Amino acid sequence: MSATHEPGPRTPHGILRDGDQVQLTDPKGRINTVTLAAGKQWHGHKGYLQFDEIIGRPEGIVVRSTGGIDYLVFRPLLQDFAVRMPRGAAVVYPKDAGQIVAMADIFPGARVVEAGAGSGALSCFLLRAVGEHGTLSSYERREDFAEVARKNVEKFFGGPHPSWKLTVGSLEDAITETDVDRVVLDMLAPWECLDAVGKALVPGGLVCAYVATTTQMSRVVEGLREHGSFAEPYAFETMVRSWHVEGLAVRPDHRMIGHTGFLITARRLADGVTPPLRRRRPAKGAYPEPAENELTRGNGNTFPAEPVNVTDGESEIGSPPA
Repeated sequence: MSATHEPGPRTPHGILRDGDQVQLTDPKGRINTVTLAAGKQWHGHKGYLQFDEIIGRPEGIVVRSTGGIDYLVFRPLLQDFAVRMPRGAAVVYPKDAGQIVAMADIFPGARVVEAGAGSGALSCFLLRAVGEHGTLSSYERREDFAEVARKNVEKFFGGPHPSWKLTVGSLEDAITETDVDRVVLDMLAPWECLDAVGKALVPGGLVCAYVATTTQMSRVVEGLREHGSFAEPYAFETMVRSWHVEGLAVRPDHRMIGHTGFLITARRLADGVTPPLRRRRPAKGAYPEPAENELTRGNGNTFPAEPVNVTDGESEIGSPPA
């Protein structure tokens, strides 16, 4: 695999070069992303900066505009690039991309298939995770979205990434990969391609679906349970809350990154294996009768609780009154 260029310390001591993308952050925390060009200037709301004052110097410097405003200079991180990249489809935000890399266990050398390249944000995180010995095959139904994703990925890595293959088409119709370690589904109806995913994954492989709504999450979970080739799925979401820390004023920020999407993961069973029967006690009305005691496919080991005899003066919750 040939070397690729990413925004980062690729030169001694992170020296900034002509053509590098950098972030200029003012004292109020406002960020401007610019591309350095020898002999050129960047004009802000108060004065301008000479790029020649930045080129050849290390990251983390402070430069002053002609209007007296100090700007901190760094190359953007991948999380910065992802939230500010040109978009076709909505991007997978860093908090979810990080969870996908961790909870889907994307490892160096992994063979990964991605359905729904979108704008390429998640593709960048996955390519970073699989490393130079892994592969990422991305499928995108819309050609215009695929072109946006291609441009964003090539912009971040400084050219075509040798470990990446982008295909215009739906995963269930166009997939050619077999013996895949991981499948990541960022699409409207992931349950429609579970057959294709099951055939592509190796035993012990993992599928991870990213969906926006509770109804989508429910259909994915039930689809995985009914398919018969997967262990019990795990569904969750993450929320990020930053904190204000200023002297004795230490408190949560008023804003937080709340719901962006749900993640569902499930492991691929070996061929011909029937998952152990799992007993569960769902809420009343969740399933047709007599669902309260039915056996369902899965890998859990929970059993319905025995009926509790409640006498006068006792409660099912807490201790009986003295």
